[in-house]
Amino acid sequence: MPDVSATDHGDQGDQGHYFSSEPGASSAPGSVDLVLPDLHLTLRTDRGVFSGARVDPGTKLLLLELPPPSEWPDGPVVDVGAGYGPIACAVAARAPDRRIWAVEVNARAADLCRVNAATHDLDVHTVTPEEVPADLLPGLIVSNPPIRVGKAALHDLLETWMARLRPDGEAWLVVQRNLGADSLASWMESRGWQVARTRSRQGYRILRVTH
Repeated sequence: MPDVSATDHGDQGDQGHYFSSEPGASSAPGSVDLVLPDLHLTLRTDRGVFSGARVDPGTKLLLLELPPPSEWPDGPVVDVGAGYGPIACAVAARAPDRRIWAVEVNARAADLCRVNAATHDLDVHTVTPEEVPADLLPGLIVSNPPIRVGKAALHDLLETWMARLRPDGEAWLVVQRNLGADSLASWMESRGWQVARTRSRQGYRILRVTH
């Protein structure tokens, strides 16, 4: 199991807001390795994107806890706030027969996600929020949501995507406890969604959300 004890600080301060459409930080390309028991992907990164110096430990935990593809609900899989693509690429590698969508507002991160998917010959459709097809109704949402975008924007983002989720669909989210995982879970329950805290480990919670 990977170490998920550290808090990610790699995208604050001089890196600018990774959730901006055009990051202010100057480009400094690099790469990170996503190592899981069933796959190993080398991914290109850069400054001005979320967790550009390493794969976020919460993301690793989410991918470890996500059920196998045989247990996923039917329908497309969507990674909301995909960054440079660790979740979308891992999901696509595990389920090559599924349609995978990566939604990302940061243009630099979206370009990296496209490159990373192409490098590993993965079928990932990377789009901005404005490019999401109106008829995209995911069966599965897998996301390390952009908590630092602010509560109002985060709530709007989650309401938008939960409204799209198929009736039998599921959303799997990872949130740091010290960034409001429990309050977010309570808010989602107040909106009528069912929230199961499937895993809590070293500062992170994995939430499974259904209608």
